[in-house]
Amino acid sequence: MSASMPVRAALVAALLAAAVDVGAADWPGWRGANRDGQSTETGLLGEWPAAGPRLAWKASGLGGGLSSVAVVGDRIYTLGDKDGSQQLLALSRKDGALVWAAKVGAVWKDEFGGPRTTPTVDGDSVYALGSDGDLVAVDIGTGKERWRKNLEKDYGGRVMTVWKWSESPLVDGDRLVFTPGGPWAALVAVDKKTGKDIWQSEVPHLGDKGRDGAGYSSIVVSNGAGVKQYVQLMGRGLVGVRASDGKLLWSYNKVANNVANISTPIVRGNYVFASTGYQTGSVLLELQKAGEGVSAKELYFLDSNTFQNHHGGMVLVGDHVYAGHGHNKGFPICVDFITGKVTWGGDIRNAGTGSAAVMYADGRLYFRYQNGVVVLVEATPAGYRERGTFTIPDVKNPSWPHLVVADGTLFVREQDTLYAYDVKAPAKRAGK
Repeated sequence: MSASMPVRAALVAALLAAAVDVGAADWPGWRGANRDGQSTETGLLGEWPAAGPRLAWKASGLGGGLSSVAVVGDRIYTLGDKDGSQQLLALSRKDGALVWAAKVGAVWKDEFGGPRTTPTVDGDSVYALGSDGDLVAVDIGTGKERWRKNLEKDYGGRVMTVWKWSESPLVDGDRLVFTPGGPWAALVAVDKKTGKDIWQSEVPHLGDKGRDGAGYSSIVVSNGAGVKQYVQLMGRGLVGVRASDGKLLWSYNKVANNVANISTPIVRGNYVFASTGYQTGSVLLELQKAGEGVSAKELYFLDSNTFQNHHGGMVLVGDHVYAGHGHNKGFPICVDFITGKVTWGGDIRNAGTGSAAVMYADGRLYFRYQNGVVVLVEATPAGYRERGTFTIPDVKNPSWPHLVVADGTLFVREQDTLYAYDVKAPAKRAGK
């Protein structure tokens, strides 16, 4: 089923209305300031030399982990398992030197190693969620703990399968919002300064697909159908809860699978796009006013052979979604957001293997593959056009952390090490 031409017109209007003026120098949390995997920066290399971009510096001592980084001011923030505990780390932006460390919870010793979440930076605080559901707020200057919660003990929370909590908490105004996944506290909003509860969202059984509990996604904000709401991909599928009081507005079960629902949804205007792996597929929903509430209408559903995103996420640039397609394959793909038609890809094998994390900056897509290969690709529906590649050094475990581009630097977390690559174009590097 394809979206209609009126839908296309509404989406184009939404493109113009959704723009947010965000400084390019910082990356305050999961997938950037707008949680869309996009940097607003310009003046970057459009093509890499044969050896890849220049390594500016590298820093070790982060501990084990698959967390990405937040970059704000003169600091970098991430999580790692080190010295017998799971820690929130503040590093120097200049060279990656450790500034302070704050204990979050117990280490997680599994085959992949360490925490998965990205810290969230807001004002004078940093918020981090550990793999055992330990949620902490700490002082940005000193790392001193301000308050603490545990998603299982305080909210009866649970995760759909064995990989524990992998969510990056959301700051929205005066509150912090996160997903315990419990029967009476599926989503929770607390006062970000004190940790005091504002509301707990009770979500009933959503359908037979998937499993109860939190998924591995992170919350995004939507104003679809004129109602501010938090959209999340949980163990049983997509939900939208009203921001003011946590009331469930709508749900969608069909996109859930029984193993792991991972990728953060894309929201724009009245539309929500989501995709999961494990032979499931992708969906575009339109949020519509329904009495005093909101309903979600399926505009199209793409089967797993057409487009499924295992993990690594998706970016929406213009009217097109770019991502890695296929369960644990990461084939580059470009899908028309409005119609669901595959514009190109889905069967392209580059030097990368395994699932691909993807982000966007200055007309280019940055694909980071499980085998440690990073590929630069033009963000154009005209076709797949590679513009450079390099391999991250010393990859031993799955190379999964999402990339970050901030102030002309490409930050690459690889377990215990953080690499900083200079991706500024020569003119910008010279200050022209």
